[in-house]
Amino acid sequence: MGVVVPPDPKPTDLMSVSMPPEAANLDPGRRPRRDDGPMYDLIELLFFAYRDFVGDADRLLEAYGFGRAHHRVLYFVSRRPGLTIADLLEILRITKQSLNRVLRELIDKGFIEARAGASDRRRRELYATADGERLALRLAEAQTRRFAVALDKIGPSGRHLAARFLSAMIDPQEESSAITTLGSRVGRS
Repeated sequence: MGVVVPPDPKPTDLMSVSMPPEAANLDPGRRPRRDDGPMYDLIELLFFAYRDFVGDADRLLEAYGFGRAHHRVLYFVSRRPGLTIADLLEILRITKQSLNRVLRELIDKGFIEARAGASDRRRRELYATADGERLALRLAEAQTRRFAVALDKIGPSGRHLAARFLSAMIDPQEESSAITTLGSRVGRS
């Protein structure tokens, strides 16, 4: 006879476990109705849009033996020269071990260099090399082309609305650090 698992006496609200309270209950007065159901249409659109958005970059990265983790590291290092390893770990939310492998490959292949900090020589600051800057630019141009095509299809307010929507998707407690990372460019044309 199979094992019978008794029902959980206190069912867990997955939204409250996986999301911060501010994001799980944006409007505490309105709880989703039972028939609201998941937004499968938007979930699938986001999945396919992300797949194709990163796919453009993936094809370029393959030629260098790099993957998406390399892209994320190179992107932020090229956008924020002098970024420290601690800051990069915070932005990417990855382990030091994961970062070290990717960073070592980017340094060994000449796309990033690590320098002793100007104010604290124990802190390593990261800089994209000329080759790193060129690759980061090529990747950004490929992804910008995809954005441009999509934004042309939705009209003049598309960029502003897309930026507002994507900003709203960021966890509220992370929004200020994301805005700082972006240099307060969110929503600007």
